[in-house]
Amino acid sequence: MQAFDIILQLPFDFVCPEEVAREILIGVQKGHPVSLPQEVKVLKLSQAISRLTLAALDSGEAAVIQLALEQNIETVCIDEIKGRRAALSVGLKVVGSPGLLGRAKTIGLIKEIRPLITKAQQAGIFYDEDLVNSFLSSLGE
Repeated sequence: MQAFDIILQLPFDFVCPEEVAREILIGVQKGHPVSLPQEVKVLKLSQAISRLTLAALDSGEAAVIQLALEQNIETVCIDEIKGRRAALSVGLKVVGSPGLLGRAKTIGLIKEIRPLITKAQQAGIFYDEDLVNSFLSSLGE
């Protein structure tokens, strides 16, 4: 089972802005084995992202933050540090992909997170090793 399949079983509604859906589609066209599950509702931003915001963040992260603010969504899922800091600075709660997997483990959807994090790292996703070890240790791994 893939990490995304597990995360979608969590008791949350998942939405993403059109910009993120577009990034995923571009990744698929480049051969990345990722698709946007139909359980994720794609929403259009009510306003264009400011050029100032786009100068600091990539369009996907900027759109996630703006969508959360527009839709009064309290928590966003962002893994990259610049996006996390920006979301926190405007009062949003932030969780990363590992945090969602941790939630899946605590409610019994999966038994281990380490293999999924290792797979992500092998695919090129960077996580601070000390942070990963501390996180996994806190979950009994």
